Amino acid sequence: METRKVELKFGGSHFHIDLEEGFAKDLEPELEELFKTNSNNDIKALLQAYVKKSYELYELKKDIEKNIDSLENY
Repeated sequence: METRKVELKFGGSHFHIDLEEGFAKDLEPELEELFKTNSNNDIKALLQAYVKKSYELYELKKDIEKNIDSLENY
């Protein structure tokens, strides 16, 4: 499995994350939308992105549960 290193900077600290190549290709545009990829990000931006993604996951779970219920009642 090939990996790609992604780098972000938060609160003055650099973070290097090794990701599977396919996932990195999918994630990088989203990271560029959420964060400044070539400069420092404040911790608030990280927290806001986390809450945004948590809410999206919450909505997806609700949709999946709704679909499962409708299939069970079919």
